[in-house]
Parts: sequence; structure tokens; C-alpha cells
Amino acid sequence: MRLIITLLILITMFGSSCKPAGPTLEPLDLLSEGLPLKINAPADAVVSTSDLGIMKDVTIKSESGYSIQIFESEAKSLDVTKLLAEIKTEVEGSKYFSKIINEDEAGFIFERKVDETYINYDFRYVQIRGDKQYVIQSGLSSQQTLDEIKSMYKSVM
Repeated sequence: MRLIITLLILITMFGSSCKPAGPTLEPLDLLSEGLPLKINAPADAVVSTSDLGIMKDVTIKSESGYSIQIFESEAKSLDVTKLLAEIKTEVEGSKYFSKIINEDEAGFIFERKVDETYINYDFRYVQIRGDKQYVIQSGLSSQQTLDEIKSMYKSVM
């Protein structure tokens, strides 16, 4: 019995000392940037906003490599399924598109392959609020692993 208790204590100590994969994410309300959205982001994330006239670009980045962009514009359609299908067709038509890795009713994760040594991952996630559409993706100048992309995708759902 004493051996079992000792083992449980050791397992608890070692288990709690392991760091989780990737940064710890916290709720981030983007209403201060004019977006009626909430996501999860690292505590050290920096938010920057650019008004591009016909659309707004909100970028959320952190030192840990977390990097997403949200593009807000007038909704082309109030049907998420239709809008997502258009975005998917556009992505699939790009030069380096390789395959869809995962998809659900509001978005998808995909692979880009420049060649056998350079493979990149990205995602698109769509929300419609009122007459606005929000297309969320990884940061344009970032390159993450598939696991990092999956984590960022989950953070915006």
C-alpha cells in the first residue's frame, strides 16, 4: 500500500511539472477593436488593426508564434455554408494548395506544398454577425506546424 501511495505522489509531481504543448490561451474580447468576436489567445498577444477601406484587418500575434488575422467586410452572403464554399474553392485553386486536412461546418485546415521540403499549413474559419463577415486565418507572414495550426483553429471557434 505504501508503494502505491509513493507511486501516486511521484506521478502527480511529474505530471504537474510537464508544460503543456504551446502557449496557455486566455479569453480575448475584440470589441475594443470594433469586432463583436471573442477568441482565445496568449496573454502576451498584441492586437493591431488596419482599416483598409473596404475591409478591416485585425492581427493578433504573440512571442510564442501565435499569429492570426481576422478580415472583416460586408457579408457576401448571410449563409455561412455558401460563403465557406466560395472561400474553399478559392483556396483549392491556389498554386500550392495540396489537400484539406480537416473541415467542419464553419471552417477548414489545409496544407500547401511548394515542394517536398517546404510544406505549410493554414486554416480558414468563417463567422457572420449582422451584415458583416469575419474570415479568420493564420497570420500571413507566419509558418506553423500542423499542431500549432490546429491549436489556433480551436482558439477561434
